[in-house]
Amino acid sequence: MNAIPNATAEDDSVFPPAHAAIGMADANDADVSDANDADVSDANDVGISNGNDAGGITGVILAGGRSTRFGDRDKAIAPLAGTPMIRRVANRLAGTDDPVDPGGGRASGGEPVVDDLVINCRDDQRSGITAAMEGFPLPVTYAEDEEPDRGPMAGIRDGCRAATGEYVAVVACDMPFVDPTLIAHLLARCRGHEAAVPRLDDQWFQTTQAVYRAAPMADACDRALAAGERKIIEPLFELAYVVVDDAEIERVTAEQTFRNVNTREDHADAEVRIEGIEGI
Repeated sequence: MNAIPNATAEDDSVFPPAHAAIGMADANDADVSDANDADVSDANDVGISNGNDAGGITGVILAGGRSTRFGDRDKAIAPLAGTPMIRRVANRLAGTDDPVDPGGGRASGGEPVVDDLVINCRDDQRSGITAAMEGFPLPVTYAEDEEPDRGPMAGIRDGCRAATGEYVAVVACDMPFVDPTLIAHLLARCRGHEAAVPRLDDQWFQTTQAVYRAAPMADACDRALAAGERKIIEPLFELAYVVVDDAEIERVTAEQTFRNVNTREDHADAEVRIEGIEGI
């Protein structure tokens, strides 16, 4: 499988082979309601502690980046074939998106692969993202950046702290083709470990489409941030993690699951792909 670079809104989610060569370690983004069937909360207000739902999984969408390569608009809420991009990511996790492959059947008509959702974002993004998430069928919590612009590691840490599940499925807001079947597979692989992270043939970890145990990952991120580290890969090396390699990924999904939208050109290509399925 040819790798698709996974540079997210923060432009810091892919790492050189020098990191990936370590392999497996053994120690190592209005009221959200649909007839009032979903809840909205703020992690700072409700005092959520991660891990209180043993075995459960919370989806964490990272949306706090500045989208500098996208232009003067927040790409998290940029319409993508008529739906805000962050909502497309959320819908795929909930099984309510359009039937776009990979995993189109499950993304459009399957059971949710997460129990609830945490959106990590900046304070100035909150109103726009809240509007984009109106009517989402699962509970939504917002984990606003305590210190904006510290990169995706801080976003993952804040998302893990706000999660209600023992596990978190972290996905960047600019990955509108995330395959829910892969997320379910990563959760299964993470059982008994502290992280399950895809790694393609180029040896780069796909850390923003991965599953982590929330508490250990949050603690590892805290330590890495305190040490001045910025790359998301660093906390991984403190965890007992399993690598989901290219051959295994190919048995579950296609490389499009990792495709992200960094530029206007990427956005136009993604719209063509979605509109071709929808027949718009």
